[in-house]
Amino acid sequence: MDSDEKRLRTGFDKFRTEVYDKKPDLFERLKTKQKPRYLVFACADSRVCPSVTLGLELGEAFIVRNIGAMVPFYCENKHTGIGSAIEYAICVLEVKVIVVIGHSRCGGIKTLLSLKDGADDSFKFVEDWVRIGLSAKRKVEDEYSGKPPEEQCAFLEKAVVDVSLDNLRTYPFVKDGLDNGTVKLVGGHYDFVSGKFDTWKAKNQTSSHRSSL
Repeated sequence: MDSDEKRLRTGFDKFRTEVYDKKPDLFERLKTKQKPRYLVFACADSRVCPSVTLGLELGEAFIVRNIGAMVPFYCENKHTGIGSAIEYAICVLEVKVIVVIGHSRCGGIKTLLSLKDGADDSFKFVEDWVRIGLSAKRKVEDEYSGKPPEEQCAFLEKAVVDVSLDNLRTYPFVKDGLDNGTVKLVGGHYDFVSGKFDTWKAKNQTSSHRSSL
């Protein structure tokens, strides 16, 4: 067994001892079904695992992670991995809350901000993916063009969350849940530099109040 395998096995042994063996009732329930309340979109960044930062219990959240925590516009033949996760979470698991969480110093957001019209892509996939947030990039460039790049990125991290929340409404099963009052949308931002977590309700819901923890 090499060092990487050993690290994984050691991690599982710790989980087995400290979590699995100590919560038999929880795992007995999870053997038969999952009933998560949350569908969480989070960045794939190794520093921002939502189960750790939000203390989510096993079985509590159906989690989708990708570059920039982005949700594309509904399309039946593109980004079907995202669409299938949303559909399964809403139609099968009946989640009640969809949360999109951006974060500080996100590489995907920096890539989005650096995109230049007509310039060749440096990657095969990354730039095409982060273009989901182009409308947020244009807004930041229009409203915060005089700010330093670091501040523009900070604004863009939250603006892209709002784009994803808007895009979620284009999925018919999400729209039905919103219309029926069985689903709500929440935006979030985790700043691991300052140790803060902001949340806000998506537009067209009860409130757009933004709170910090």
